[in-house]
Parts: sequence; C-alpha cells; structure tokens
Amino acid sequence: MVYFSCSYLGLTIFWLALDRNGFIWYSSSHKRGQCHFFKMTLTPKEEKKMARRQRIIISKYPHHIILRGNNKTLIFHSDTDRRIFIKCLLEAKLKTNSKIYAYCLMPNHVHLLIEPAEENEISLIIQSLGRKYVQYFNRRYKRTGTLWEGRYKSGPVSKDKYLLACCRYIELNPVRAEIISEPGKYQWSSFGFRAEGKPDELLDEDCVYEALGETSAQRQKAYKRWVVEEILTNEDWAIIRHIRENTQKGRLIGDDSFQEKIAKREKEKREVREKALC
Repeated sequence: MVYFSCSYLGLTIFWLALDRNGFIWYSSSHKRGQCHFFKMTLTPKEEKKMARRQRIIISKYPHHIILRGNNKTLIFHSDTDRRIFIKCLLEAKLKTNSKIYAYCLMPNHVHLLIEPAEENEISLIIQSLGRKYVQYFNRRYKRTGTLWEGRYKSGPVSKDKYLLACCRYIELNPVRAEIISEPGKYQWSSFGFRAEGKPDELLDEDCVYEALGETSAQRQKAYKRWVVEEILTNEDWAIIRHIRENTQKGRLIGDDSFQEKIAKREKEKREVREKALC
C-alpha cells in the first residue's frame, strides 16, 4: 500500500510504502534533485493493528454474512424496522443476480446466506443497505453516524453438508439466545420458508436443500425434522464451531477438499492477473 504527497519547485516531496516483510519505506526531499530513503520496522503490536485480511469473495458460492450493530447496540427497535430492512435487502438483491438462501434478524445483528453471481455483488448489497436502511433508521430515531460495527464478517461456504449446517446455524440463533424455544416461533428468519412452506419473496432454494426431496412438501418435512428433531452429534458441533470461527476470521467454510479446490482456483486467477500486467 503506497501513499503519495507531492509538491512542486523544491517543496517537500514525500511517499510512504509498506512492503511484504512489514517494513515501512519512505522518501522525502526538501530540495529539487535530492531524495532520502529510510526504513522502519513495525512492532508486532503495530503490525497487528495495520494488518487487514483480504476478504475472500467467490462468485457462485454461498457466503455466510454477519452484520453487527455498532458497540452491540440494537439495529431493530420494532417489527416495522425489520420489515423496512427486509424491503431494503430485497431491493438490493433484485439489482444483482445474487441469491439469498437463509437469514435471521436478531436484535443487534443480522445473519445472511448470500450467493453472488459476481464477486462485487455482496459489497453492492451491503452498500445499498447502508444507504437505505441506515438512513431510514437514523431519521426515525434521530441519530447520526454509522449503524454497523466495522466491516461485515463473511466466509464462503461449500455446497454440501456445510451449506445445510450453515442454514441451521443461522435459523437456530434465536433459540440459542433464548428468545424463543423453537425456530418455528420466530417470524424473522428463513425457517418458515424452508421448513414450513411460508411464502418469502426474499429467498431462493439452494441445491443441497433441493436434494432433500422431490416435492416442496418432502423437502420441508425433511429439513424441519433435521433442524428440530435430530440430536446433534460431535461432528455437528465441530461444524458449528467451524462455521462460527471461520466466519469471524473471513475464512473458507468447508472440508479440506473444498479448501484445496478454492486455493487452486484463486492461485490460477492470480496467475492470470499477473500475466495480464506483464
């Protein structure tokens, strides 16, 4: 990352760069034709502060997204707020070719499972929510500033048992928070659509869900039984921890073969970009 501050006719010329090894290089000149180079080493604390993990976004793969309220404050005060949020989310989705497979609106955060057709579509959706819902929320409650806590959290999800588990993880949030005793009693999630067939124009059916049965009724019955009735195994709990940790850290959510597949895909993309620059 390089920062430039230029001048003219002998005034200060300054540039700053952070290299891959964590060194800061900068150059300054107070006279024309003179240039001095310096190198500084970042302390571990400074490196950690400046480091910013590059977000992994993969087109045509679902992504588990978490939006949190700033300082854990409420982002919904009423059902009207939730309806407005869903309306804004639907409008943002329809402007892209993205699909939404699951969601849950909690009092101070939101879970979404979005599959973008193009890599920039998740950012476009989040930006649209910032323009429309945050502006609505600030006007209604006479506040200013950001509503969200920093960058949204996200992790790409493999299209297998991890996708189904991620949907269950999202929809059981109100149960874990002890807001309700069972997911069917919570209005503001995708469980009603996926398990009970309630209409929801925001949502799409993913390929793993579609494989649960030949008809909508069969899929709903199988999914509801799996979410509500099945006892979680040690493997299920391990997947839950994997989903939680990797979403927070912006990592891939899936098994080793998925990790290797995406790593190879990303390497090939980098090589194509590098060749294009030559």
